[in-house]
Amino acid sequence: MSEAVKVVDDVAFEELLANPYPVFKRVRDLGPVVKVEAANIMMVTRFDDIMAIERDPETFSSINPQSLLNTVIGPNLMRKDGDDHARERVAMDPSLRPGVVKRCWADSMRAICDDVISQIEHKGEAELFEELAAPIAARALADILGFDGVDWQTMALWSQSLIDGSGNYSHNPEIARKAREAASGVESAVDRMLPHHRDNPNPSMLSSMLQADPAQTVEQIYANIKVAIGGGLNETRDSILTLILGLLQNPDQFARVRAEPSLWGQAFEEAVRWISPIGMYPRRLTRDVEISGTLVRKGEQVGLCVGAANHDDRRFSDPEKFDVFREKKSHLAFGAGSHFCAGTWVSRALVSQIAVPMVFERLHNLRLKDPELVRVRGWVFRGPTHMPVVWDA
Repeated sequence: MSEAVKVVDDVAFEELLANPYPVFKRVRDLGPVVKVEAANIMMVTRFDDIMAIERDPETFSSINPQSLLNTVIGPNLMRKDGDDHARERVAMDPSLRPGVVKRCWADSMRAICDDVISQIEHKGEAELFEELAAPIAARALADILGFDGVDWQTMALWSQSLIDGSGNYSHNPEIARKAREAASGVESAVDRMLPHHRDNPNPSMLSSMLQADPAQTVEQIYANIKVAIGGGLNETRDSILTLILGLLQNPDQFARVRAEPSLWGQAFEEAVRWISPIGMYPRRLTRDVEISGTLVRKGEQVGLCVGAANHDDRRFSDPEKFDVFREKKSHLAFGAGSHFCAGTWVSRALVSQIAVPMVFERLHNLRLKDPELVRVRGWVFRGPTHMPVVWDA
């Protein structure tokens, strides 16, 4: 006999923002699908359940015309399935393939990292969110998109405003205004660059979208460039910070990684499992269905909490610990199925092969200024938001 969806109504939203993992564990142990009133969503938190859901997009659909993401960004590939999703995904993929990342983007990413680190290495201390990770992630993304003349601060503002607007379930008018301004700014930047990329084919995402068969409409380009800015910037930024944090907090593991550079990739995968930059995304049910014995009705929306699944102790031993050398198992930090993150290979290359190794090479004896000053925050999107460090200049 099917069970009804259980409800948790004694969790404050601030608890999710400050540290969602105790809530996730409680929800995961309570049932396969649990409504958390503070988040106003039914959470799916178990690894195996999310994997099963991602294998069945006909039942668990990304399509939701009423979603805030569509309202803020416009109809986009994140809220499409099947052929509609595939056509838009194929249009951007040529810019993001592993070989293209290595041939076309690695040198420019290396130059960006060198420039950003050069601006701080003489100082002996810095706040890594604002002075390192955000400018690296924003400048690298602007290059890959094909933007020229957009500074990193503007890219970062657009990204945060679009993220905030897409999660504005309280309908805060100021958040909505900033999201509209960001959307308009992105569209203006796209309009300015399209003639160049139309006349000069190149590996950038804007050029790939124009060269696609069929070519993407301006509206499709607007929407999916906004998706890339909203999700692509923060994911890379937060991964840089999380990997640095994990290694600084675990010097024995860091010593082994430094001694064996082939371990950088393994360290990166553990970092994004440990603190997943994108922690939740929704799916809408197209029919009544049981999820591990719990009945969820057609039309309901569930939140796939991949950040929780990556801490599922049924799959990962001591999941709260950062452990580069844990038993190798796949994680869900980049999602799964047809919506697997398009920018995965960019993040892997930039973070684990270029940015973080260069940080430790150039900032000698890097260490946290005060562990108590480090702030990690969020649950739908999560990462270090304040990370002061010092080194021997």
